[in-house]
Amino acid sequence: MYTVTLWEFAALAAASILVGFSKTAVSGANTVSLAIFAAVLPARESTGVLLPLLIVGDVLAVGTYRRHAHWGTLLRLFPAVAVGVVVGTVFMLWAGDAEVRTSIGAILLLMAGVTLWRRRAAARAAAPEVPAADAADGAGARLKAGSYGVLGGFTTMVANAGGPVMSLYLLSAGFRKLGFLGTSAWFFLIVNVAKVPFSVSLGLIDGRSLLLDALLALFVLPGAYIGKACVDRINQKLFERLVIAATVLGGLQLLLR
Repeated sequence: MYTVTLWEFAALAAASILVGFSKTAVSGANTVSLAIFAAVLPARESTGVLLPLLIVGDVLAVGTYRRHAHWGTLLRLFPAVAVGVVVGTVFMLWAGDAEVRTSIGAILLLMAGVTLWRRRAAARAAAPEVPAADAADGAGARLKAGSYGVLGGFTTMVANAGGPVMSLYLLSAGFRKLGFLGTSAWFFLIVNVAKVPFSVSLGLIDGRSLLLDALLALFVLPGAYIGKACVDRINQKLFERLVIAATVLGGLQLLLR
């Protein structure tokens, strides 16, 4: 098992609570978890430890919001996401810990910028649950889905950081809260499960990482419960500001480490 101090385990436990919370309340909050895991554990291996915890959160999110997914959007995204995952896997074949740590730090800073852009998009007038313009299978919709899909697949494979990319895509498509959460829940459950064979082949998931996951998964459950209880009452603007600030600090810490 990974050797961690009591304080380091407490940090990983808090990050696991955030994983559950992000899956049922504020998508993208787990970028903070990503920074904590990469700071406590070797950066490359941290992605393999975090992935099963994300899947636990995805299962809980699907159980909560499964009826609100828009499958037309998901089917349009998956081919491009697969390309991004393959590109990310090739990158991970040659990348060492230093390269992965630098990449995660850069991706976190990019995701902070994406989140700021996302908040600006969310400030626009509310759209229908599944907007007709996005539901149409036009060339523009396919191009947008392809662009976001490849970037989302790459970032989720390299750093488990596809959340802000997909959040931006869904918000720009006009999804409101329940449609957003339901579509996002199914998307990440399917994509994260599909990533498991790639992570195993890269040596990122093994018996040592799964033993640590077995302990940390206990903290994902209360995080998901808290998120479900708070989703209708949370002050979204304040929380997103805190997430952005923590993400920037985490990214800078990884880049300067």
